[in-house]
Amino acid sequence: MEVQEQTLKTIAYDLHDNIGQLLSITSITLSSIDVNNQENTAEKIAFVEDLTARSIKEVKALSRMLHGEELVNRGLGAAIEFELEWLKRSDKFKIHFDQSRLGTFDADSSKETIIFRLFQEIINNIIQHARASEIFITLEQVNNALKLTIRDNGVGFNVGETLKRQTGMGLHNIKKRAAMINGTAAINSEPGTGSIIVVTIPY
Repeated sequence: MEVQEQTLKTIAYDLHDNIGQLLSITSITLSSIDVNNQENTAEKIAFVEDLTARSIKEVKALSRMLHGEELVNRGLGAAIEFELEWLKRSDKFKIHFDQSRLGTFDADSSKETIIFRLFQEIINNIIQHARASEIFITLEQVNNALKLTIRDNGVGFNVGETLKRQTGMGLHNIKKRAAMINGTAAINSEPGTGSIIVVTIPY
């Protein structure tokens, strides 16, 4: 029963973070189409076709539970970069990604999968709620820990109040996932000041 429950949770996370994010970007792209600009419209429709094809591919990958293996083969930094390339093409966000201080460390596929899911959860929250135009992501090695920092210039929110409400489930998930691999997730935000989330995972 415990294995079944964990499997269902994994599927739920995949649907929410990965496929949900793809569909969110699809929706954003469709809403930004200007029918009077034929060239731009053609590009965006082609992009939506790409997103739809990838959504189908991800559903198939989910059914085979192979996404974690695919991530390991790609590497965490490259996997994040790949995700951000799709986000850049929506023309809704200016993206800054710095992994110049990542260094080298022994890969841990289970940790990297969870870190990648954390990244997707945070980015999806920004897409859905932040009303941001710029996102800053840093992946670096600090002493014996991997540090993922994600900052946006959105509307911000009251962290304490959000955590108390049902709408704070996404924030609880971020903290819970980091704790699963003995890490921490610090969430800082105030209304009108954007948000910054720092995930620190010991290696």
